[in-house]
Amino acid sequence: MKKQFIAGNWKMNLTMDEALGLARKLCDESINSDVVDIGVFPAFVFLRDICEILRDSKVYVGAQNMYLEESGAFTGEVSGAMLRDVGCTHVIIGHSERRTIFQETNSMVNSKLKAALSFGLKPIMCVGEKQEERDADQTSEVVGNQLSEGLAGLTSEQVKKLTIAYEPVWAIGTGKTATPEQANEVHTFIRDTIKSKFENDTAQNIRIQYGGSVNIKNADELLGQPEIDGALVGGASLEPGSFLDIVSAAGRLS
Repeated sequence: MKKQFIAGNWKMNLTMDEALGLARKLCDESINSDVVDIGVFPAFVFLRDICEILRDSKVYVGAQNMYLEESGAFTGEVSGAMLRDVGCTHVIIGHSERRTIFQETNSMVNSKLKAALSFGLKPIMCVGEKQEERDADQTSEVVGNQLSEGLAGLTSEQVKKLTIAYEPVWAIGTGKTATPEQANEVHTFIRDTIKSKFENDTAQNIRIQYGGSVNIKNADELLGQPEIDGALVGGASLEPGSFLDIVSAAGRLS
């Protein structure tokens, strides 16, 4: 049975003291890693210190983004090699805010996935539709293209190392949430798409998280859906109590 994977995306939030304090609180808590995997994704400037705090804990540390080259004249970018060097094990690739604000394409996501895997990082690949695309009944088309183009050229063994996060863009930071049934329907589509492009074993073993205004009020219903294998949590991950409540909900449902 797959473990649920609860990941906290801290985005561009917290001061150094706040970030380190949050990491210490997570480190001090008793977390049952037998049934739930936990990860935090702080801003780049906090990564080395947080990796050190959580080094001997059961909490993974990852980055919110990375560049596709190992080194070079790419001002302002951070490479997978650098992330590994400070202790990261995971990285988020293709978050909707990267796609929308910074114009990242499916092709760029594909290149970043390949780079992350080459550096030994485990990517969380984000996919999801905008409100107007859902209203136009284009969810399957949009998510299908993101998967097809984003995973192009990867092998089944590489895909098994990924986590997919379905994050409907209209639900991120808005307080809106897909109903459990809506989320599960898209998760089923994602798993079927993986199966058609790779193999059944890959599709059944890959973890598919839900993201988009996940909180303790909706966590039980969302994580209780058969095709949902965890959550990529935004705002609720910035407070240890609420984040750990979601982790506990995942543990109860595992």
